[in-house]
Amino acid sequence: MDVHVVVPDGIDDPGRPSGGNVYDRRLCDELGALGWAVKEHPVPGSWPTPSPADHAALGEVVAGIPDGAVVLLDGLVASTAPEVLVVGAQRLRLVVLVHMPLGGPGREAADDRRREGAVLAAADAVVTPSTWTRRFLLDLHGLHPDRVHVVEPGVDAGGIAPGTPGGGELLCVAAVTPLKGHDVLLAALAMIRDLKWQCTWVGCLDRDPAFVDRLRDLARELRIHDRVVTTGPLTGGGLGSAYASADLLVTASRAETYGMAVSEALARGIPVVAAGVGGVPEALGRAPGGNRPGLLVPPDDPAALAAALRVWLGQPDLRRRLRHAAGQRRATLSGWSATAERVSRVLAEFA
Repeated sequence: MDVHVVVPDGIDDPGRPSGGNVYDRRLCDELGALGWAVKEHPVPGSWPTPSPADHAALGEVVAGIPDGAVVLLDGLVASTAPEVLVVGAQRLRLVVLVHMPLGGPGREAADDRRREGAVLAAADAVVTPSTWTRRFLLDLHGLHPDRVHVVEPGVDAGGIAPGTPGGGELLCVAAVTPLKGHDVLLAALAMIRDLKWQCTWVGCLDRDPAFVDRLRDLARELRIHDRVVTTGPLTGGGLGSAYASADLLVTASRAETYGMAVSEALARGIPVVAAGVGGVPEALGRAPGGNRPGLLVPPDDPAALAAALRVWLGQPDLRRRLRHAAGQRRATLSGWSATAERVSRVLAEFA
């Protein structure tokens, strides 16, 4: 069976990794392993803020797909283009994979909501990474519940991170942008500068250079610039090494539909302190027995985040309990083959 997959150009660019890109790549690979003939269509453009030329390129790609074909589209591209896809839905079977709703937190423009709603209403099915995202889209766009499916991202099993006695190796894995809340994290770290820690930031530094520069200036003003290390984006072995050296994953995101860095940390037995937004509580989950493998705090609250980090650093018994829960949660995580099997069942309805 054929499936045409429309993705942003550059999903394999190691300089711009993202959860959505990883999901797209691993899904294509695993669908191929399940027997699908995967025909990829990378579309150049500044998604999700495309130019008219970008929409024209997408239109050419869609026009070249044969009638009746099953088409899986990354929502970063699809949700911006009702002019192309509402008409295309009349002859194609469209399934849209929504990593981050364009009408969601951080992108509240009415035009974004209208355009995304038109595309999702025309699609045969919608796939989301979390129950939270599904509920959000149902409420926002009034979609039929039977057409919106939850398929959580998979994760690769990793070796257990050994940790350090003091728990002070903190790790944040996210592009350095306002949406990911690095300003909140920096303010929280300043509140615990009396404690022993180092925080490594892994992620793109070129999405919002002015924001990055402000953070660097602020870190110097707060006298913690020598304790916050920025590596830029890491993939493969470099990212694995960053996780292996960490005691705790910290994320202060203002919006997340899932939080793949959370599951990647848990796959190595690393506990998490995170802002409890969107799908993050689902990604964190619970260990068998009901214990959370981390701590959730309110978003946009540096004091609450600092208090959670102070508890982590100051209470060895708590660190042991959370590490134990993270190890238990690790055993419950699903791989990418399970993700692909669930998406495959959705696609097969239309093949």
